[in-house]
Amino acid sequence: MMAECRKRFGETFRLNIAHQGTWVMLSNPEDVRAVFTGDPHLLHAGEANRILLPILGEHSLLLLDGTEHMAQRKLMLPPFHGARMQSYGTLMADIASAEIERWPSGTPIRVRPRMQAVTLEIILRAVFGLAEGERLTQLRVDLRRVLDRLTNPRWVAFLIALGPERIPSFPPFAREIARIDRLIYAVIAARRIERDAEQGDDILSMLLSAVDEDGSAMTDRELRDELLTLLVAGHETTATALAWAVERLARHPDKLRRLAAEVRAGQDEYLKAVVYETLRLRPVISLVNRTLKAPMRFGGYELPAGIKVVPSIYLVHRRPDVYPEPERFLPERFLATPPGTYTWIPFGGGVRRCLGGAFAQFEMEVVLRELASRAAIDPARARPERVYRRAITETPRHDAEVILSR
Repeated sequence: MMAECRKRFGETFRLNIAHQGTWVMLSNPEDVRAVFTGDPHLLHAGEANRILLPILGEHSLLLLDGTEHMAQRKLMLPPFHGARMQSYGTLMADIASAEIERWPSGTPIRVRPRMQAVTLEIILRAVFGLAEGERLTQLRVDLRRVLDRLTNPRWVAFLIALGPERIPSFPPFAREIARIDRLIYAVIAARRIERDAEQGDDILSMLLSAVDEDGSAMTDRELRDELLTLLVAGHETTATALAWAVERLARHPDKLRRLAAEVRAGQDEYLKAVVYETLRLRPVISLVNRTLKAPMRFGGYELPAGIKVVPSIYLVHRRPDVYPEPERFLPERFLATPPGTYTWIPFGGGVRRCLGGAFAQFEMEVVLRELASRAAIDPARARPERVYRRAITETPRHDAEVILSR
């Protein structure tokens, strides 16, 4: 639909969407830059995520705007960059290799659910800091059930119909959230006790130590909301991106052979290029939006307050003037040219850029390195998999069904 509209109306066009108001779609990199560098007090993103309020809570970074958003973001940013993030590489590799070794050879498997298992385990270990035991087992089961519902289109449609104000009073939903909350608060309480004896290296321990400018630490409620945010935002999205990477590599055996050869040689340049190209061609989320809180000018138009300006990730990533042969899977395009700040935007941009974007890319590199070094991959279906909308993510229609050989 976005491609058809651009063909008919140009790179800037308006959509009137039921219950959402007016959206102005943008795909010119200069307009994208203007949105991402604009005043965050006048360009709100939290309103678009309000349907997640009953799940993530009012302190979630995804729902905050303005000063509150910046303060919370500063507290959460350090664990996701630099040496701290890189320190999780061995843990990620161990989890990925153990999961891949369980995959059968010579029979079709659906990759996306397998990658969900990998990314969930990485979050439970790296973010929550849980080791094997009853608490990890129970949290794994309960979170998997909630996450499955959150990505079920029928369940999501039902929640949207109820609205964020009425969802909490829906008994089945309330019971699920209460069960998750009991487990998460128990983890927080245990970690506070453990922290008094020894500082852990998991993200929860780091968040417990974080203080804002006036010396205040995060409350248990704030920690709970941000832990669930990291889980919901970082689990399904990364698993889907990994599934798309495997699907694309399986259909381009020359790319897979080159990747495997370079991984075995201890190189990572082509590996990074595969991740960049996967996220360009198959972005997990196809757009981001901002609600104008005052009249502003975008795309050559004076727009009133209340309008939503919507950088289209899908359209920006398919501009032939930026990406020749945009529909082709060509990791080589990123070997000589690094991604542009406003032409490669799978994680959004500006002060709202996905907090875990670098973490997700690193995780993808680790998992794909383990897979490429262990197995050959062939597609299980004759035709490339079409994009299937699952809640807010764009997944492979058949979950990236492939056949492994070792």
